[in-house]
Amino acid sequence: MNARTSEEITSVVRAAVRAATWAPSVHNTQPWSFGVDGDEIALRADSDRKLRVADPDGRELLISCGAALVNVRLTLRALGYEPRVRVLPDPDRPALLATIRPGAAVAADENARSLYAEIERRRTHRAGFTPSPVPERLLEALAAEAGGEGARLTPVRSEAAIRVLASATCAAQDVQSQDRLLSLELIRWARPPGSSRQDGVPAEGYPRAPRRTSPHFAQRDYTHGHPWGNDSDQFFSASTGVVAILTTKGDSRRDWLAAGQALQRVLLRACAHGLGAAFHTQALEMFHLREFLRQKLCSQEYPQMIMRLGVTFDDGGGVRRPVAEVLEEGPAKAASSP
Repeated sequence: MNARTSEEITSVVRAAVRAATWAPSVHNTQPWSFGVDGDEIALRADSDRKLRVADPDGRELLISCGAALVNVRLTLRALGYEPRVRVLPDPDRPALLATIRPGAAVAADENARSLYAEIERRRTHRAGFTPSPVPERLLEALAAEAGGEGARLTPVRSEAAIRVLASATCAAQDVQSQDRLLSLELIRWARPPGSSRQDGVPAEGYPRAPRRTSPHFAQRDYTHGHPWGNDSDQFFSASTGVVAILTTKGDSRRDWLAAGQALQRVLLRACAHGLGAAFHTQALEMFHLREFLRQKLCSQEYPQMIMRLGVTFDDGGGVRRPVAEVLEEGPAKAASSP
């Protein structure tokens, strides 16, 4: 501890914040900000980026921030520091989600280093997968990553259950597409071709004419009637892939943060083995559908994410806001409720 210089700490802290900005977030809203005071990083929810129609309770916002939190932790471990984390440290400041400090110097953890290497490579997939199978041992490793964060990743084995999840996703998508306020909220985060924005879903982030998988999991419609999308060849990408559900025993803000941390560890481990992930949260944004899935498919646990995993040729770029836009240095100010 005493051997560390202030320059080293500053470098490590900024690396951790930069890594955090590459976390996945709903519609790439990047709903976080960071305060740095000395060696302490404060992770805060950015209420201006909350989906007030689709996510009124902030569940998806906190899952997104949980993914950012695990990136901070992995960065510190990969750079040789034990992360000292306090989650939801101040009840009077609900937007302050966690504080993190680099603790004692430790040997670089090989698992952390391998996951850290994938942080800027990982991408969200929005189409089908190739027919290449996902090894069972890899699925077990992904489940172990989720379990280490207090969540459960369950590959769905039953064809009937997969059809139920696909049907619920399509039904929710159809209902949401008829909701004007939801549609307007989605349009806010859809980037047209050539946009210079560094948040939201870029037009090149999904195929112009995706092939339908069987069963079909509806994708979000970010085009709102425009001929947007990339022209990637979808001939070999018609497989549903492995359908999986991420669940937690509880459904508190702490559980949502844990789900986000589990999700990101799963995604990074998957990326390290050549797998991509597609997310389907439409049904989880509708109370009755989410409760139905909890009772009928999730053994009474709370579903936090529905995803498909598989091999993809997707190698598109990602966009993130610069660190300077999300970072405030100096004594932390009181955070308000998201």
